[in-house]
Amino acid sequence: MTAGLHAATAPRPVRQAEIRTVLVSSLLGTTIEWYDFFLYSTAASLVFDRLFFPTQDAAVSTMLAFATFFVGFAARPIGGVLFGHIGDRIGRKRTLVATMVLMGAATAAMGALPTYQDIGLLAPLLLVALRVVQGLAVGGEWAGAVLLAVEYAPPGRRARYGAWPQVGLALGLGLGTGLFALLGNLLDERQFLGYGWRIAFGLSVVLVFVGLLIRLRVAETPAFEQVRAERGTARAPFPDLFRDRATRRNTVLGLLSRWAEGAAFNTWAVFFLSYATSTLHLPRTGVLVSVMAAAIVLAVLLPVFGRLADRWTPRRSYAIGAVLFALSVPPAFLAFQTRDPLLSGVVIVLVLGVVHAVLYAPQGTLYAQLSPVRLRYTGTSFVYQFSGIYASGLTPLVITALVDAGGGSPWWACAYLAATGLVGAAAALALRPRDLHF
Repeated sequence: MTAGLHAATAPRPVRQAEIRTVLVSSLLGTTIEWYDFFLYSTAASLVFDRLFFPTQDAAVSTMLAFATFFVGFAARPIGGVLFGHIGDRIGRKRTLVATMVLMGAATAAMGALPTYQDIGLLAPLLLVALRVVQGLAVGGEWAGAVLLAVEYAPPGRRARYGAWPQVGLALGLGLGTGLFALLGNLLDERQFLGYGWRIAFGLSVVLVFVGLLIRLRVAETPAFEQVRAERGTARAPFPDLFRDRATRRNTVLGLLSRWAEGAAFNTWAVFFLSYATSTLHLPRTGVLVSVMAAAIVLAVLLPVFGRLADRWTPRRSYAIGAVLFALSVPPAFLAFQTRDPLLSGVVIVLVLGVVHAVLYAPQGTLYAQLSPVRLRYTGTSFVYQFSGIYASGLTPLVITALVDAGGGSPWWACAYLAATGLVGAAAALALRPRDLHF
């Protein structure tokens, strides 16, 4: 009887071709979602302050633009809980199709918005509303893409599989900043502010169409199919996260660990764009190219450090990356003070392309290990997205305020960032990951 039950509920066999489709779908999906989401951050640094939030003080305009950048992060945990509930109830695949369509529609609509000069206060209000939709969509996308990869992965290769959706962040960032750099180089300032930036947002429609064609070919994950057949799905995944003591502990520590990665990425990929162009007065195109180069290096190294994480364990790998981030902050900002475009570009490649790869590669697999299968979509989404409020969304705003309070000196900001790295490392080492099957 027991043997028959085991045979009836054993995971279905997975073909190698199916795994390749899953990895491509996860990678392409996160690439599109992050391209759309971080287009806003690039535009907030370079365009939106002038077109949607014009004031007499450039610093105030920049902070207003970053404040609406934060709104997207505030919406992400709501999207994470909402789509996490759907993903744990009906499955990963259908949830991911919905998030991709939602994100593409919001981004394309942003590209068609009239500016403050055209319709006044309604322009920034509509921009904020669409940013909320973006936040809801990416709140449900990331965890689902990671779970597609790690729940298909064979034992001993889960971190390297889980690193592939992470590559999507690097490709999305590189594609967005690279396109902005190209448009800024081809067009003069008036053309770029008039219609050039809108081209990058309109491209989202094409990317979403291609992504959907691939995503619709993916089957549900074997782990979810098995737990649904054996135990049934959770009725209330989010409250259940806090009922079990071990899951509750992992959730809280996961939220703290995320502080390091969120602060790191949004310092180098978001704040640096504004700081380098507005405070250091470095050439905009050169700054965008250096971030794009860093994104390419990041994309190449993420699978490498994913493989290493299978040897070191995702928990230890993440802690090492968080400590490296804390140690790299002061020398990086010291190099920026030289105002040398080449040196600043090299430093960004090192901290964003290399150091961040150590930190980011094991993150998806680590967070997938914090909850059991029946709660995993919700648990992974909540840890990553709720922590994004303070770890990611507030970072550009906080650092801008600390630099301004220091009279242009970055050292208060450096102390804050180093502290986030050390807190993240300590929290990661305190985690007690679960087996990825159950």
